[in-house]
Amino acid sequence: MKNSPLKLLIAIFTLASFQAQAQDKVLPTKVGIIGIDAHAPSWTKIINDPKAEGELADMTIVAAFPGGSPDIPQSMELLAKAREPMEKLGVEMVDSIDTLIKKSDVVMILSIDGRTHLEQAIPVIEAGKTLYIDKPIAASVLDAIKIYRLAKEKKVPVFTSSSLRYADRALNIHKDPKLGKITGAEVYSPCKTEPNHPDFFWYGIHGVEPLFTIMGTGCKTVTRIHTEGTDVAVGIWEDGRIGTYRGIRDGQRGYGATVFGTKGVVQGGGFDGYAPLIVEIGKFFKSGETPVSEAETLEILAFMEAADESKRQGGRPVTTASVMEKALKAAGK
Repeated sequence: MKNSPLKLLIAIFTLASFQAQAQDKVLPTKVGIIGIDAHAPSWTKIINDPKAEGELADMTIVAAFPGGSPDIPQSMELLAKAREPMEKLGVEMVDSIDTLIKKSDVVMILSIDGRTHLEQAIPVIEAGKTLYIDKPIAASVLDAIKIYRLAKEKKVPVFTSSSLRYADRALNIHKDPKLGKITGAEVYSPCKTEPNHPDFFWYGIHGVEPLFTIMGTGCKTVTRIHTEGTDVAVGIWEDGRIGTYRGIRDGQRGYGATVFGTKGVVQGGGFDGYAPLIVEIGKFFKSGETPVSEAETLEILAFMEAADESKRQGGRPVTTASVMEKALKAAGK
């Protein structure tokens, strides 16, 4: 018969199967976090917010490996404060990175200590998990090269960025009709240092990354002036433009930039919160397309490493090319 019990049963089973498949497709991406000693609580609050919309609603933090660096007091202090808030946000604490990987679709490394990122990234990349690494991707150009090489070998997308890149007046400053073509920029940010971590890699990257966001790549030499309260790193670009980073430890601190153009001088930079970056991370997890190139990220790190070397040499100019050559030689070409 046309509506036999068997046909009806098959139709019901088929419909239930289609509904289950549709539901599976809209389930949020399960994100695992390595390192809860920095941005993990605030980012989890944004991502796991029941009212989150768009890209933010398409992922959920499900598990975290605490991490932590015993030789950095700030890391241990933040770690102790973070566990309870993370658990209240529905995040399971796990005792190993391997366990975290099994529970996650994708992974974020948010450890405050860039020195740990290579070691933490290796098992994630080996497992084939798409990976976001919070600034800096590593505490040296050498470690960053190793991360990118392994990611290429395993065909795993890797993305890294400071949230300051995604401030509207950094990312889109070139569209300001009052500016014209950009001829130079002076970017400033707080620049705390940590004795057991390379200087600018600790916090200065929050100013160096927007400098490159505004200026673009092509920095050839870096000269650093260092005092107890202030650092100034002057970069000369291949087309003759000058880009300057001012790192502030004494006095009023903040984030911003003065951008020079063929038509005018305008104010830019700033900090628009974490959400703009997290949205980009969500898009990255979906598409696997990295919004910031490996070449740009490595040049940002080379700028900071050249600045550290310039400091060691009493303020002499250091080329970014020499920094890259040294790192490539150590990594093995």
